[in-house]
Amino acid sequence: MNYKILGDNDCPLIEISLNNNESVKIENGAMAYMSNVVIEGKLNSKKSGFGGLLSAIGRSLTSGESMFITQATGESDDAFIGIAPALPGKIISLQVQGNKQYRLNTAAYLASDMSVDYVMKKQDLGKALFSGTGGLFVMETEGDGEILVSAFGSLLELEVTPDRPLKIDNEHVVAWDAALDYHLEIASGTFGFTTGEGIVNTFTGQGKVLIQTRNIHSLADAIRVFIPTQSSSN
Repeated sequence: MNYKILGDNDCPLIEISLNNNESVKIENGAMAYMSNVVIEGKLNSKKSGFGGLLSAIGRSLTSGESMFITQATGESDDAFIGIAPALPGKIISLQVQGNKQYRLNTAAYLASDMSVDYVMKKQDLGKALFSGTGGLFVMETEGDGEILVSAFGSLLELEVTPDRPLKIDNEHVVAWDAALDYHLEIASGTFGFTTGEGIVNTFTGQGKVLIQTRNIHSLADAIRVFIPTQSSSN
């Protein structure tokens, strides 16, 4: 995937260059501008026909992702398309191949080579009850190629080792090595939330976790008190 990052560090976008008949997959609704490119909505499934429709519906219900994914195809050797994530923040590239795969939190996916896909991996019930990744299923990449993920704020890489597990607020987790084991728990207190924290992921094993420096739910809570309600405006 031939691309460059444009804009400032806070609100960048990606411009992907495409040759004639070359295609990439992008998050549904991410297109900002394009030249000599045709875009087409595809069911978010590797299956075709009715089975593909059911699979796309299932992925949408279980992961919170769209039923559709956009395929962008160049119509000349100088084609390009600009894509932008929904939230302001850093964009980073991950290389996937063979056994080196990642699991993604909701809304992390931005774009990928046609040779990269993601599948839904079932979580145990304990993880599903607390997870921000869509409940019973979590997204896991497969294939060989490049995938672009986005964050709210900056992206930091943290290393997990067998002698140094990491606890990370679930709202800050963007992606992690699929080989890592993890479980979710309440941050503190028998009944939780006594420190003002929420759900944390505890990662164990050997690998890395990508985290975002900002939390969209904390931002929503901070500005909620300033939003007029119908009763206050009367």
